[in-house]
Amino acid sequence: MSKFYIAGGRQRRRGGWVEEWHRYDRGVIAELDSASGQLDVRCEHTTPADACALDENPAILFKAATLQDGVLYACTQTEIMAYDVPSFRELWYVSLPCFNDVHHVRPTENGSLLVVSTGLDLVVEVSTAGEILNEWNVLGSETWSRFSRDTDYRRVLTTKPHESHPNYVFTLGGHIWATRLEKRDAVCLTGEGRIAMDREPPHDGVVRGERIYFTTVDGHVLEYDVNSKELVRDVDLNQFYTLEAGEVSGWCRGIEILGPDLFVVGFSRIRQTTFRQNLRWLKARTLGTERVDSLPTRVAAFDLTSTEKIWEYELEDIGLNAVFSIHAV
Repeated sequence: MSKFYIAGGRQRRRGGWVEEWHRYDRGVIAELDSASGQLDVRCEHTTPADACALDENPAILFKAATLQDGVLYACTQTEIMAYDVPSFRELWYVSLPCFNDVHHVRPTENGSLLVVSTGLDLVVEVSTAGEILNEWNVLGSETWSRFSRDTDYRRVLTTKPHESHPNYVFTLGGHIWATRLEKRDAVCLTGEGRIAMDREPPHDGVVRGERIYFTTVDGHVLEYDVNSKELVRDVDLNQFYTLEAGEVSGWCRGIEILGPDLFVVGFSRIRQTTFRQNLRWLKARTLGTERVDSLPTRVAAFDLTSTEKIWEYELEDIGLNAVFSIHAV
């Protein structure tokens, strides 16, 4: 497998530090040919003004997508849409008032969509026509005791700090699961079950065969058994890099599994954040140094059999400054 779609966003071009709700100005999907190193932008998207929280310089970027049966299901913070691939013709588009800081969308077997509305700690099942079919609060609470059904949360700048910050949805044995960054786990929303992760906050939740793969923000891949929900392997991707004092590999997020010991992972350059609690691991790793440098935004393939990095490509030159998901074409 040599071609991949990479979903993320382009950083707004201005000097100095920029708040996260101004930082990105468009969603970008790039295509990478890993055999040749060719990188091409295949799709760019800007959110309509009525679905943005700000009238000027709103943050717009693609979050985690799903590629299935020739369709790429994509999302921004307030929208979901589907593209035919490889043409990238838009097939449908939905934006709803309960969409705030959406992080992932995936189709179900019956043709509906599961949407992670991170800002409301909510997973919503919707139709392609925009009808809400089901909703699950990832904390097991009553969403609308904290939030209001009468508010258009697309126009709300932020609901942070989030209580759980769900960021990915997946299915196991007919049940729906969500990965929760703040709780450091994945939890079943339609039954019983929890996968605890004794590491830094997780992303993803990619199921392949008898395994589930999560990334953690500090550069680990956690592999769990589908049946026992027990940790099978913890791979520290930082071991593949020679990092200087004060240097970090980046914010790890996005994974594609090519085989039991072969996968592609995304890293985004770390920038300042208002919510410093998300960077506790960064402070620990750079303790005692006078500077903190992050490696550039990139994707890399790792072979655990030979314990080597097979290839790596930087993405910032094509205007992809944050990676959220990676998909083998």
